[in-house]
Amino acid sequence: MNTTWAYLRVSTSRQELDNQRLEILNFANQAGIRVDEFVEVEISSRKTTEERRIDELLARLAPGDTVVVSELSRLGRSLGEMVQIVEQLNEKEVALIAIKQGINTRSDSDMASKCIIYLSGMFAELERDFLSQRTKNGLERAKAQGKVLGRKKGSLGKSKMDEHVDEIKRLITLKVPKASVAKILGVSRQALYKFIESRNIDVAS
Repeated sequence: MNTTWAYLRVSTSRQELDNQRLEILNFANQAGIRVDEFVEVEISSRKTTEERRIDELLARLAPGDTVVVSELSRLGRSLGEMVQIVEQLNEKEVALIAIKQGINTRSDSDMASKCIIYLSGMFAELERDFLSQRTKNGLERAKAQGKVLGRKKGSLGKSKMDEHVDEIKRLITLKVPKASVAKILGVSRQALYKFIESRNIDVAS
């Protein structure tokens, strides 16, 4: 009997893990799929595949099984790793469903799904690289101009998204969905919404 596996991973928040589970269950209910096994882990994507329980999942899969994830970034920390894991699933004759990307190798042609997976991962990785480089260049310019970097006492609490404020504004202005912006930055949607509200970022423009 074939088994449907749900793989869930978040960095820190148990609430986000619960939200991920709910998203998968809602999808499964609408698609008429029964999720038989859940593999859940609260750990950074920077950890190894063994620590993220990917190796464990792959070892337990059998031909005809299906793996469901809320989005591709749950599986891999980079484009190369993501493609490698997908290749392993293909070799095991295991279907992959990635809800946010609309990928379903149960019904899509293998080549079409591979192209979608590759492009989704490539664009996300490129955007992260561009963000990192622009941030680095901005800091170097600020230092060269003698600007004092850092926050004054009594200002808003520090967030890792502070250095990306301009980029967040740009992406929102370009009508990029906030869920996609959050994925590019490697944060949850809830964290991005809270940051936008705390920094009074205009999302209407």
